[in-house]
Amino acid sequence: MSNFLLEIGTEELPADFARLVICQLEQLVRNDLKDGRLEFDDIYCSSTPRRIFVIVNSLADFSENFVDERKGPPSSKAFKNGKPTETAIGFAKRYGLSLDDLEIRNTPKGEFVFGRIFVKGEPSENLIVGLIPKWINSIQGRRFMRWGEGDVRFSRPIRWILAFLDAKTINLTLSESDPPIVSTCTSRGHRLLKKEVPIASSDCYVETMRTAGVIVRRDERLSLIKDLVRKASEELDSRADLTSNLLNELTDLVETPTSLIGEFKKSFLDLPSEVLTTVMKVHQRYIPLFYNDVVIDPLALDANQILLPRFICICNGLPEANDLIREGNEKVLRARFSDAEFFIKADRSLKSSERREKLSKVTFADGLGTLLDRQKRIEWLSGIFLDYFSEDLSEFDSQTLKRAAYFCKHDLVSQMVGEFPELQGIIGAKYLLAEGESREVSLAVLEQYLPRGHGDDLPKSFAGSALALVDRLELLLSIFAKGERPSGSSDPYALRRAANGVIQIIWNQDWKVNLVALFSCSIEYLTENLISLDVDPQLLLNDLLHFFHQRISSLLEEAGFDIDIVHAVSGETIKSKRLLLDPTDTLRRASLLAEMRANKKLLAIHSVVNRASRLAQKNDLSPDVLSALEVVDPDLFEKKSEERMLEIINSLEPIAKSNSSERYRKLVEGLVDGAEALSNFFDGEESVLVMADDENIRKNRLNLLSVLTNQAQLIADFKFLVN
Repeated sequence: MSNFLLEIGTEELPADFARLVICQLEQLVRNDLKDGRLEFDDIYCSSTPRRIFVIVNSLADFSENFVDERKGPPSSKAFKNGKPTETAIGFAKRYGLSLDDLEIRNTPKGEFVFGRIFVKGEPSENLIVGLIPKWINSIQGRRFMRWGEGDVRFSRPIRWILAFLDAKTINLTLSESDPPIVSTCTSRGHRLLKKEVPIASSDCYVETMRTAGVIVRRDERLSLIKDLVRKASEELDSRADLTSNLLNELTDLVETPTSLIGEFKKSFLDLPSEVLTTVMKVHQRYIPLFYNDVVIDPLALDANQILLPRFICICNGLPEANDLIREGNEKVLRARFSDAEFFIKADRSLKSSERREKLSKVTFADGLGTLLDRQKRIEWLSGIFLDYFSEDLSEFDSQTLKRAAYFCKHDLVSQMVGEFPELQGIIGAKYLLAEGESREVSLAVLEQYLPRGHGDDLPKSFAGSALALVDRLELLLSIFAKGERPSGSSDPYALRRAANGVIQIIWNQDWKVNLVALFSCSIEYLTENLISLDVDPQLLLNDLLHFFHQRISSLLEEAGFDIDIVHAVSGETIKSKRLLLDPTDTLRRASLLAEMRANKKLLAIHSVVNRASRLAQKNDLSPDVLSALEVVDPDLFEKKSEERMLEIINSLEPIAKSNSSERYRKLVEGLVDGAEALSNFFDGEESVLVMADDENIRKNRLNLLSVLTNQAQLIADFKFLVN
């Protein structure tokens, strides 16, 4: 047994690649070692900005011996009169077998000749020499490059290879690289130290690199950065804004993290905190510092009493250079903040209404007009959406949404958003508030972009939620009308995310929204206004409904609902449009079924309702019939179980016909309470034969089951549920 080490040394790797390559390489190594029959204990893979490495502990010195079995020709062709033919001789020769090694076996297709080939294990070193180039060539990533005249493609040029089995160097050459890379026993230390680092063996690699200024274990660097930031923020009695994305990026930008605290002029705190933190985190990879326990107003126009005029910088330099590094970072940040200050001043010289008109100068998409055209479509859709709430909505909320829709995209032509796209909506809301618009209108403009991604906050206000929903609907309608659809991993307009946002907002606000009616009305408007596009209204509607059916089902699965429950409340195909008529109702029913399954109530009624629904399929009663009054004749009953079945159906009828938010729960409780009586209809002393010879009795019993099925299917289609 030996410990295997491979280090691939490169120029500075992109941070995202340095993180994502770890799992890739580990899986490649694991799969190929298993395929090569090389036993090992465990694999550890990690990276730094200038290297990717893998350590395999207790790797077998030889691959396992094994016997490979080959099927040959039919015995009738291999042997004639007990003697081998040329066919048998050729088969044996092809695999290095003697004729005595051949055996005849019976198979389902007759007798065939088989040969058993003994394959002796190979030294692990021989196998690894061939595998290393394969691993390098198999790694995938964005924007790969070639260098020199070589054919090797990688994220950045490969500069050295280190390969060990314990203390023995594995000799190999990447001949397709330019220049060719020959493996050695030396690595490279911290870039600023500019020295080669001899490695004695695979066992001392991690510690040897540490003495050379490189912490090769990514998890150790990440933990160290968290500690450095925590200590620095505690010293300043502040809260560090270290997001997981920034932490991961910093981990993959440095080989030995150190920290320093920089400062900036207090006058820059007159800028909005989002501007300052965006510059620090996104553009400079600094960590902003907030006052402890501060409640941040999303519409605040400045950062005074919100941010400290300081920041934490995670460095890859040597401690003795900290003063120089601090001075350089402060200088860069000062220039960035000064630019932002200039952009805001330039933007504020125009009114938001003037910026809105400038949207007419910017094309939204081919065939869809300008950004101003898009904003006008959003305004129109907002009016349509308000019709759904016309009875319950105050005039104030209605006017707030209309005003917010009028201004919602004005900041897209601002200099701030041009430089910092992350601030769209945020900076526009602050400009509006500064100009005297109401807080509610400004907040709605800010919230229109929520949620920005998976796990993000949802808009809270009515106007903000409605505007966010309408904004996404317009995008989906316009791009679908243009003839573009998401396919596979290609979704350039993020339409899946937009549709998810629509559903999440509806669920969060507990709104009843008929998407079928909303789409139908909107498509009619688009057809009239986008005359340059050849829009087939029915095809567009079907495509949108199918797309949303998929998104709702997917979101239910992501929320943790069992797949059979998802199918039961939504149906497997778009033929069932119920979930599109009221997505919130679908969520309620899925939640109720999940609760029933958890407390075992679902089991009590599943088999009876399912059995009833299967028999009801033999009937032609409309699924809208929820009352037994006109379709069931009690005079035709022969057993008490039929009477009891009718009693249960009659008790469920007013619940089924009500619009109460509790009707599904009450239906479930009624079905559970009557489960035993319903079961007696099929089994036991009082059971009946549903498919009786008498046509009237048979029809009467089928109608009983059909009404029960119709009532139960208000909750779900039970045939999809699994016990």
